[in-house]
This record gives sequence, structure tokens and C-alpha cells, in this order.
Amino acid sequence: MGFLDLFSVSQFIAIGLIFIWTGFVRTGIGFGGAALGLPLLLLVDDEPLIFLPIIGSHLLFFTFLTLLSRRQNINWAVVGKVMAIIILPKIAGLVGLFNFPTHWVVIAVFSITLFYGLTWLFNYQIHSKSKLLDVFLLALGGYVSGTSLIGAPLIVAVVSKYVSKVQLRETLFVLWIILVILKMSAFVVYKVELQWQLSLALLPLVAIGHFAGLKAHDYLMKTDSTTFHRFLGASLILVSVAGLIKYLLESG
Repeated sequence: MGFLDLFSVSQFIAIGLIFIWTGFVRTGIGFGGAALGLPLLLLVDDEPLIFLPIIGSHLLFFTFLTLLSRRQNINWAVVGKVMAIIILPKIAGLVGLFNFPTHWVVIAVFSITLFYGLTWLFNYQIHSKSKLLDVFLLALGGYVSGTSLIGAPLIVAVVSKYVSKVQLRETLFVLWIILVILKMSAFVVYKVELQWQLSLALLPLVAIGHFAGLKAHDYLMKTDSTTFHRFLGASLILVSVAGLIKYLLESG
């Protein structure tokens, strides 16, 4: 079945707007393309395996494009240490994605996103004061990333402690590339449809968000981003609550 058979015209329009948003957020703050996009996409269609390969392929393309001119900002030592902790939980999360019932994954996505939204709305910083808790947050973030690609805020909470503000986005981008390559490889192994045609069709729209995000990132580097994050938090809460209500009503 081609992607033209999957959605109506109104659904295509909604998906296109959402992918502009994911491109903007990913480049603007260095993470959150999946965390802020997947819940919206699940309101259009509650099958995460349709959208995860598309999000992954776009992330690989645009993060690599950004890194081409900003390689000097990558903290490779932190990348190596973080990946040593994340890799096994990531693999465990991938196993869960392909074995858990779809409704478990959908409810988990909305619930985790609701939690992120509350932390951003109330300006609560997820952080730890011990290396043991750092390891726990990274492991949990790796597992959630494996199941749904929305573990980034947990990983960011730790990485931001060990790199400068200037290095943060590019260091995170390297981590996202490695994690997404693992996920895309798993999709191939499990014979998941990668939706290449739809990914290519959406690429120009994601590019709009990407280049707007570059401008936003430069601005956020020079100013207090608290108001922006609170706006994101309120948006996440609304989407997550609406998604949970819609899904629970439809499923029974």
C-alpha cells in the first residue's frame, strides 16, 4: 500500500504542518522533534510505526546537515561516555517497541509527553546531583528512546551538566544520529515499512522548520528561553491530555 492510500487530504495537511513544527523545534532547541511531534502525529493516526521511520530519516538528514559547519562544537568525550551507558537500555527499548501492544506504546507516549509538558510549564529542571542518578536518567532516556524516540529530555538533563551551552546542541545531535541509526537498523531487521516516499515528500516542509529553527537557536542562545519553554510545556499538556482522552474513548 502506498502512502497516498494511508491518509485523507486533511490528514496530509495536518501531517505537513506538524513536520514543519518538528523541524523547527529540533533545530531551534537541539532536541524535541519527536517529543513535540509524535504526540501530534498520533492524533492523526495512532500507529507510531508509520511515523517513527519518517521522524528518524528527517533527523538523520537535518542534524548531519547542521553538523557539517559546526563540528568544532561537538564534545566527543561526552558522546563516548553517554553512549556507553545508553546502548544496552536502547536495545532493550527497541525490543519492547516491536513486542509491546500498540496501545501500550501510544499511552506511554502521551503520558511521558504530559510529564515533560508539566516540567516545562512550571520551569522545573530535571537534574541530578549524583553520578548514580545521572546513570539512571541516561539509562531511562535510552530505553524510552528505544520504544518511542522521546527520551531526549532525560538525556539532555544529564548531558547539559557536562558540556557548555555552545556545545550542547551539536553534541546532542551526534547522540541522536547514533541512536536513530540503531532504530532505523532495527526497522530494517523487523521489516517495518520505512515510508521513504512520504519522507521525501515531507522533506521540503521540514526544511522550512529547520531553517526557521536555525534563526530561533541563534536568538535563544542570546536570551532567556524560559517563556519559550513554558509555551512548549503548555502545548504539550494540551496535546497529551487530548490524545489520552481521544485514545481511551476510542479504545473502549
